[in-house]
Amino acid sequence: NGKPADSKAKARENQPPPGSAQADVIALVKQLPVDFALTNLDKVLFAELHIRKAELLAYYASISDLMLPHVAGRPLTIVRCPSGQSSKCFYQKHANEGVPAAVHRFDIQEDSKVGTYMFIRDMAGLIALAQLGVLEIHTWLCHADKVERPDQFVFDIDPDEGLAWDRVVDAANELRERLAKLGLESFVKTTGGKGLHVVLPVTRKLDWETHKAFARAVVVAMAADQPQRYLTNMRKDLRKGKIFLDYLRNGRGATAVAPYSTRSHPQATVATPISWEELGEGVRPDQFTVPSLIARMERPIPDPWADYPKLRQAVSAAALRTLKVKH
Repeated sequence: NGKPADSKAKARENQPPPGSAQADVIALVKQLPVDFALTNLDKVLFAELHIRKAELLAYYASISDLMLPHVAGRPLTIVRCPSGQSSKCFYQKHANEGVPAAVHRFDIQEDSKVGTYMFIRDMAGLIALAQLGVLEIHTWLCHADKVERPDQFVFDIDPDEGLAWDRVVDAANELRERLAKLGLESFVKTTGGKGLHVVLPVTRKLDWETHKAFARAVVVAMAADQPQRYLTNMRKDLRKGKIFLDYLRNGRGATAVAPYSTRSHPQATVATPISWEELGEGVRPDQFTVPSLIARMERPIPDPWADYPKLRQAVSAAALRTLKVKH
């Protein structure tokens, strides 16, 4: 009749038919034990795979036991895409009124002011982030209860475009060996992009300045030994045919994508912890997505980072002296 369609009628048209698999996901998500409203569950967040908010919420609920040991209690920076991955996204590091109470607030002294930051404690916090349209979760390398003492190193192995994946794998293994010689055990994860993160937990011993200086010294030594393969300068024009060993994530206020976080990528890729053995068996940088992670959990395989929360190690005075890092 030429009149605008009724908004409720439009909503009914977009609802999956009762009894369909999509309707089942929505019904399950509505039963999640949270004390805030879950809205727009049929909104498509990853258009190419038709992953709706309901599937994203279900993913985070199912992965929470594996993810929370690496995320809970850490200051967050989030990437929000309220209208989906293909629309405008933005970074957010400060809490505001629209953030549900399941995402907790605390203050951090910044350069010239105090900022109100976010952290989560439990599955409800993960669900609250997904409800906000968060497609990426990034964490500081410390915990909120002791911000001035980092407890994690993250080395980002970032290859030049088109560089063979084998070169990236070799770089990760070489970095692992160098850290082992310094008495430090490391773990590896895909980033959901084209590189890898080599990650290691440490006790809260060093201040940020020394923490970052140690990370820099490790990769500077590695690049000095093979300058034709590696560099530590982030300039794109210098990176041709090389791998950028990024240590800058180890400074105060810097962040790294959290294990099991989705990425704002058309294929809904996921930053995924893997074992060193898997890395040598042909793992590809983009093979882990929301659907493939769910299938991975259903096998199931042992948690490749099961020892991470239990590991107690520190950068020794001998390691600092070896790399000429002032403490």
